[in-house]
Amino acid sequence: MKIEVNTDRHIEGSERLIAYCTETLEAEFDRFSDYITRIDVHFSDENGAKGGDDDKRCLIEAKLKGLSPVTTSNHASNLDDAFSGAIDKMASVLDSTLSKLRGH
Repeated sequence: MKIEVNTDRHIEGSERLIAYCTETLEAEFDRFSDYITRIDVHFSDENGAKGGDDDKRCLIEAKLKGLSPVTTSNHASNLDDAFSGAIDKMASVLDSTLSKLRGH
C-alpha cells in the first residue's frame, strides 16, 4: 500500500506530518491491505491566512484493486481532528464497500 501526503500552500508538509500520517494510515487500514493499492491524503486550509472555524480540510482517497476509488473528507478547526474524522469516515466506507464485495 503506497501512501502519498499532499498539502496546499497554507499548510507546511513537514517530514513529521508525513511520517505521522503514514504510520497512522498503515496501522488503521492494515486490515484492508489486500484491497488497497494506494492512499492519497490532501490537507488544505480553506480560508488561507484569514482563519476561521472548521477551515482545515482533510480528504482521503483510497484506490482499491479492481474497484473505483473511494473518497472521504472532513472539516475541523485543526489538522489532527480533520485527519481523524476523515479516517473514521474512510474506515466506515471501506467496511461497507468491501463487505458488499465479499457478499457476492
